[in-house]
Amino acid sequence: GIQYHSSERRLLNSMLGTQNKQGGAVISPIVHTLHVVLAGVWLGGVVFTTVVVSPALKAMKWSEAERVRVRSVIGKHYARVGTVNLILLLVFALFDGLLRGFGAVLYTEYALLAAVFGLVAAHGGYFGRRLARLAAAERHTESAEEARAFVKKRRNLQRLSLWVSWVNVLISVAVAALAVSA
Repeated sequence: GIQYHSSERRLLNSMLGTQNKQGGAVISPIVHTLHVVLAGVWLGGVVFTTVVVSPALKAMKWSEAERVRVRSVIGKHYARVGTVNLILLLVFALFDGLLRGFGAVLYTEYALLAAVFGLVAAHGGYFGRRLARLAAAERHTESAEEARAFVKKRRNLQRLSLWVSWVNVLISVAVAALAVSA
């Protein structure tokens, strides 16, 4: 791990409330446990939305445009919870490194967390909004030819969105495994 100068260690200990070895011995496992739990909660949410919610919506007897609209509403609500979870995961991963020492495992986890943040931003910010707009345009068009064009664009984007979701699942599995190993 990283060696700290004594004044840096005192500052870190005072910030984290670990002025003595016994306090540090108590707080470090708590921080690590929260780090691991947050990684597990994140992974569980990603797997649940990809493996349960998406197929369940696909099984509904609604039009594709309606399923996209419902998925968009679910995504907006989940984004609030997921964003808080992801930020807390990063914060506790950083605290875990400060308390237990940084190393290759944590640096790899941080890099993968940056990738997850990017995938989440792309998924919600680009795919979710674009799919919702295409579904709305499809519902409101008068022309059958325009509707078919919107359907084709939406389906292509949905395939790419699903691919991004599975990449997020795989990276999130690695993040959880690294959190446990940290």
